[in-house]
Amino acid sequence: MEEKENRVKLARILTSAGLLVAAAISSRLASLGLWQQLLLYLPAYLVAGYDVVLEALECVAHGEPFDEDLLMTIATVGALLIGFLPNGEPEFAEAVFVMLFFQVGELFEDLAEDRARDSISELMDIRPDVANLERDGELVSLDPTEVHVGDVVLVRPGEKVPLDGIVLDGRSSLNTVALTGESLPRDVAPGDDVASGVVNVSGALRVRVSKEFDESTASRILDLVQNASEGKSRSESFISRFARVYTPIVVFAAIALAIVPPLLSGDFAASLSVWLLRALTFLVVSCPCALVISIPLTFFGGIGGAGRRGILIKGSNYMEALAKAQTVAFDKTGTLTQGSFEVEAVHPDAIDANSLLHLAAHVERYSMHPVAVTLRNAYPNEHDDCDVSDVEEVPGQGVRAMVNGRQVVAGSSRLMESVGAQWRPCDHKGAIIHVAVDGVYVGHIVVADQVKAGARESLARMRAEGVQRLVMLTGDGGEVAEQIGGSLGIDDVRANLLPGDKVAAVEGLIASKPEGTTVAFVGDGINDAPVLARADVGIAMGAMGSDAAIEAADVVLMDDGLDKIAEAIRIARKTLAIARQNIAFAIGVKLAILVLAALGLAPMWLAVFGDVGVMVLAVLNASRTLRI
Repeated sequence: MEEKENRVKLARILTSAGLLVAAAISSRLASLGLWQQLLLYLPAYLVAGYDVVLEALECVAHGEPFDEDLLMTIATVGALLIGFLPNGEPEFAEAVFVMLFFQVGELFEDLAEDRARDSISELMDIRPDVANLERDGELVSLDPTEVHVGDVVLVRPGEKVPLDGIVLDGRSSLNTVALTGESLPRDVAPGDDVASGVVNVSGALRVRVSKEFDESTASRILDLVQNASEGKSRSESFISRFARVYTPIVVFAAIALAIVPPLLSGDFAASLSVWLLRALTFLVVSCPCALVISIPLTFFGGIGGAGRRGILIKGSNYMEALAKAQTVAFDKTGTLTQGSFEVEAVHPDAIDANSLLHLAAHVERYSMHPVAVTLRNAYPNEHDDCDVSDVEEVPGQGVRAMVNGRQVVAGSSRLMESVGAQWRPCDHKGAIIHVAVDGVYVGHIVVADQVKAGARESLARMRAEGVQRLVMLTGDGGEVAEQIGGSLGIDDVRANLLPGDKVAAVEGLIASKPEGTTVAFVGDGINDAPVLARADVGIAMGAMGSDAAIEAADVVLMDDGLDKIAEAIRIARKTLAIARQNIAFAIGVKLAILVLAALGLAPMWLAVFGDVGVMVLAVLNASRTLRI
């Protein structure tokens, strides 16, 4: 539809330009009176500007006259009629020229906005069209909105996953580029979670639906993108307020410029045409089109550019706040670290390392504690012929059991002391699992959360983008927190924090921040939702993040890569810089030409540049956000 409208507008522009050239040639070749010249130029004017005139009249009828359409209409109609005043010079060609170039500017705006909208529309391809539901042994193709939690759907190779769910049967690779911006496929197997909107690449999958369509990942993303413009940036709000106040001031200033000087001249009739022309030129220059059009377009393009990289910014106000972020605070587990434990070191004493892992895995066989799961994963031969019995979990300390008739205990130093084992300290940071057999100490295992790959490099990129302070807020103990914070170059590490403590910490950071800067917080868990909502900018890690965190956040990263944060800051700062360039350029040029117009030193062609030319240049500059 938009493409058709743009073609029609282009045809009107070309037709009007042709009629203008024909009228100019005819008026030079023939000696015509003013009325004949007016009738000669009028078709070119109406072809170019009939919609502008109608829009101005409609706004007047609705009691909202003060906009750019009224300014253009008054200025151009005045230019058409000024030649009929005493001592007035005909400005027929100039009137058509002004309206023609105004439409050229509008066309540039439409084309740039269409490009921005197309960039956003790429995200819309994630919307699944159909769900193949298993019902009574048959497949039924339904709209995804008709499928409910607990239903089982079949996703064949090449199809989009219609709703969030859990894989029941099948193995495949998923193309997640539409969600995360990453081209590397993700392998899935039974038990894995899958998100709606991703494309199944290889094998068929049976998926049990875990969320209704309205709550699915694809729907949430589309909702975020489609409603992003609801959050207006301060720059946009300024422009909107500026236009509402500015337009009536300009109109009344032009009226005063046209009437007051002739009244004071002593010869009203003789000087009216001169000052009326100046007033009309003043009106043409004063049109705020460049600002009103280019600033929203700038932010719209920036949001689209971020979306293509798997960064969803919920509104241009959040983009502006992100651009000013100089302090970034992080949750630790799941944000800076993997959120999953791994065996970092094995320190045997009296037995070999494999035997130590063997005993620890057997003792922890029936525990669901994350550390127990890690130990079992580290010893894949857990289910051997060993006899494990009398398993007893000691709350807060560890586990004891009989393994092949020998008592094995695994856990804290307190548990070692309770059985008389002489445990040894360890310099490694993490969870230390001591092991004793029949009261004799046999070694310990270090289990620790792993820092995300490339985390240090990602934080360095943030500093390169202008972030001055990095803070870690975690509920973990001080030693572990300091170790991880030190390895990543974190400036300020705060440990042993409850969710309320994190909120208080962020409030403290906000209170002490430099003027004109913002505080961002990055988190992923349910416990992070309050602090995400409190921060100037809340950033949620989308792939593993909880629903609560994603809803509370202002920016959502569709994968768990920390490098996306620096990328988001870069895009936001570039977008804001372009918006500020347009504001400074448009206001500066207009003020200069307005002064010249009031003094009678600005011809109509300069007024045309001051309005339409500035708008075209500002729109072209705004279009740069599509390539950042």
